[in-house]
Amino acid sequence: MKMLMMAHIPHEPFNQLVREGRAAEVMAQIVDEIKPEAIYFTEQNGLRTVVAVINVNEASEIPRYAEPFFLQFEADCEFRIAMTPADLNRAGLELLGKRWG
Repeated sequence: MKMLMMAHIPHEPFNQLVREGRAAEVMAQIVDEIKPEAIYFTEQNGLRTVVAVINVNEASEIPRYAEPFFLQFEADCEFRIAMTPADLNRAGLELLGKRWG
């Protein structure tokens, strides 16, 4: 199942890694380990945020994605299910609309 993972990174310890010149190295190690379909770096609510598109087959895989961010950056992670247009087409919205509309 395709998911969006958001890792909200607090200023510390990330600022210290930047000062030490290690932030990019640590981030590259994590990206290499989790192998996301896509990854973006942005800001949300004043925090550095990573948005990664990942594929999760079962819930037990979640720690594989979250723990590197927890342990290296003390980040808060969120996961959201994501649908492609093809997924939405298979959802049966017409039948649901008839049944519940």
